[in-house]
Amino acid sequence: MATVELTKENFDRTVSENDFVLIDFWASWCGPCRQFAPVYEKAAERHPDLVFAKVDTEAQQELAAAFEIRSIPTLMIVRENVAVFAQPGALPEAALEDVIGQARALDMDEVRASVAKAAKAAKAQEKK
Repeated sequence: MATVELTKENFDRTVSENDFVLIDFWASWCGPCRQFAPVYEKAAERHPDLVFAKVDTEAQQELAAAFEIRSIPTLMIVRENVAVFAQPGALPEAALEDVIGQARALDMDEVRASVAKAAKAAKAQEKK
């Protein structure tokens, strides 16, 4: 499957309609981004059941700002509308495969419970 170009117009729909989305935040002037691109494209070919998307941080500055992208490339993985991974830096092929495997193995019920618990704790802290 070819990578999907994400924009502020299609971002929410793409993430909400797909259970597993990898997002590469990049820019054309970024050397490490250009080095990571073929690794990302190969992974997309190996995992046709996943959505591989790209956000051009120059063209989509609002999206980059919304996710507080400070360094590129940054890889983010969203499973079932929950960001489960976000890390700057160009990953080598083996590391990318490892991250995909770990994200696939997550128990999303546990992840949602953990997120809810953290949100409840944060709310309790605000009341103090």
